Amino acid sequence: MVRQTGGVSVASSDERAVARPVLTDAVELARTALVELQEGGVGDYLGVTSEDVCAATHRFVADLPGYRGWQWAVVVAADPESDHATVSELALLPGPDALVAPEWIPWDQRIRPGDLSAGDLLAPPAGDPRLVPGYVATGDPEIDEVALELGLGRKQAMSLEGRVDAAQRWHDGDYGPDSEMAKAAPSTCGLCGFYLPLAGSLHASFGVCGNELAADGHVVDAMYGCGAHSDTLLPSGAGSPQFDAYDDGAVEVVERVQAGVESQAGVESQAGVESQAGVESRADVTEAEESASTS
Repeated sequence: MVRQTGGVSVASSDERAVARPVLTDAVELARTALVELQEGGVGDYLGVTSEDVCAATHRFVADLPGYRGWQWAVVVAADPESDHATVSELALLPGPDALVAPEWIPWDQRIRPGDLSAGDLLAPPAGDPRLVPGYVATGDPEIDEVALELGLGRKQAMSLEGRVDAAQRWHDGDYGPDSEMAKAAPSTCGLCGFYLPLAGSLHASFGVCGNELAADGHVVDAMYGCGAHSDTLLPSGAGSPQFDAYDDGAVEVVERVQAGVESQAGVESQAGVESQAGVESRADVTEAEESASTS
């Protein structure tokens, strides 16, 4: 019979290492049995493993889609006095490199922080070590009212083990002293004005952050810290500049003709026009005088 130990069958003792020839020679018998099974995918022969004096397992590669690394296992058996073997069992088993599903985990052990959503119900497991019986009402209104004011009006309360577990989890979490934020902080939450200490036995070590710009509403370790500490002082020169930087690359440079040059050019041009007009006028007068003397 095939014994599966998370993979293919194996021998359980050194005495099973040597199989009888009548069992080891039944390779074709094993292959024929797989072919007649009509599942297909019977690949190369991998070897034989002795189960006991009367049985051995022949293994073949399983060339089936989606079964990479799996093996066909065929158990053959023979009576100690028999001279031939018969097929006892066929199985498809995962090999050492087979892709298999992860080990099954009960649903109540699969739940992780953050899985609970609106409308979900999650009851604590029976005998939860994190809880112990709380205060039981006596029926006396005065006593019960005082108990409620002291926080004792609950059927169950957190045990010492539960408080220690929560404290360790918070200490090691994102709001603990070993976080990157805390290492770069100028001071600790225990000295911050926004720090609201917890009541009870955790008073000295934990509180809630009340700074909306920091870890607002989260339980923080007293030795945690961040840059929004109430005693933080900005260095001199910090803040936004009053004026934007002047960018030379964004300015278009245009050549400008000097006013004096333009004025001089205008004067010279005007003088030239007037001079030309005077020459033409004198020429006209001379021509008129000559015409009068001739007549």
